[in-house]
Amino acid sequence: MIISYQEFENVDLRSGTVVKVEPFPRANKPAYKVWVDFGTEIGIKQTSAQVTVHYTPESLVGRQVVGCVNLGDKNIAGFTSEFLLVGFPDKDGAICLLTADPTVPNGMKMF
Repeated sequence: MIISYQEFENVDLRSGTVVKVEPFPRANKPAYKVWVDFGTEIGIKQTSAQVTVHYTPESLVGRQVVGCVNLGDKNIAGFTSEFLLVGFPDKDGAICLLTADPTVPNGMKMF
């Protein structure tokens, strides 16, 4: 399916820094609760992320990530997910997070 550039601009992908991570035992699949600082305009948002194969809570805190911040809220096992943390699956399907290199300020919109 081909979309227009204008449609793509509606997807709000932003840079942020992970500030807090907790285990999420109530999730159906292994996951963490993750809080990301998206800068002064957006602030800190929370999500559930199935990234336990390649990342520990300690390795996530301080890591710059990319999140889609305009999908609306979703209830996941009683926890409100406010954005989608984005990444690519490896050959076994485990998620590898998308990031910026070098780092950029929190809240920057991807173009």
